[in-house]
Amino acid sequence: MPDVTASSGLLSSTKVHVEDSGGSGRPVVLIHGWPLSGESWSEQVGPLSAAGHRVVAYDRRGFGRSDKPSKGYDYDTLADDLDGVLKELDLTDVTLVGFSMGGGEVARYIARHGEDRIHSVVFAAAVPPYLLKSDDNPDGPLTEEAAAEMTKGLESDRTTFFDGFTQDFFSAKGELKVTEEQRQEAIVLCHQSDQTAALGCMEAFGTTDFRDDLAKVTVPTLVIHGDSDATVPFEGSGKRTHEAIAGSELVVVQDAPHGFNVSHADEFNRALLSFLQH
Repeated sequence: MPDVTASSGLLSSTKVHVEDSGGSGRPVVLIHGWPLSGESWSEQVGPLSAAGHRVVAYDRRGFGRSDKPSKGYDYDTLADDLDGVLKELDLTDVTLVGFSMGGGEVARYIARHGEDRIHSVVFAAAVPPYLLKSDDNPDGPLTEEAAAEMTKGLESDRTTFFDGFTQDFFSAKGELKVTEEQRQEAIVLCHQSDQTAALGCMEAFGTTDFRDDLAKVTVPTLVIHGDSDATVPFEGSGKRTHEAIAGSELVVVQDAPHGFNVSHADEFNRALLSFLQH
């Protein structure tokens, strides 16, 4: 599958690496979390393909095998990259599945580009509606102090930061819910990220307000979240997204951490496939 060239302003373009299973089934586009890549969907691609879907997973700019430009790590640009993927592959009747940071792209894509190509959407352990705790967002789960600490940690020592981050990412109530091999595989993906991209996207997912974007979502919606997610807590994110989108379906996976598409892959896939069959 050739890379997709996503326009980024008048004078520049960015190649986004795409994996496309092909076929004539209804397409499912998988948008990965920070700071991973499309490879983080390895537990979902097979079951989705086996169910007859055309499965598309791409690496966000700055991550994985995509180009790593010095700019463009705001959600408007990232949503435009997603639009470029959909247009280049001429995808319609699409289900967008946004994990963690990727949920922001889903919300911003609909706000900027509408729902003409979209059949349904999934917010999986996703950051909307608005992570940063502030006077007008008192339920935001991310304090300014915690955000500053994350930035400082990534800037000072990537290796130590990614080790701790993946430990939290895959743990529920302090207990690691994946094998050490799976955690190490995630660390390898983390290290494929460009530092400018990692810092820029960290700021974007931590400070972007998606409340107005969610108001524009009218297609069938699944919100799926782990009840023990310590990275993007359910109460401040998934629960509020479900409440913000009328008619959305909610699935809460018990004893599941943030990275529950790996740790609880069977339950995650059952819920996703059930939703896709509607």
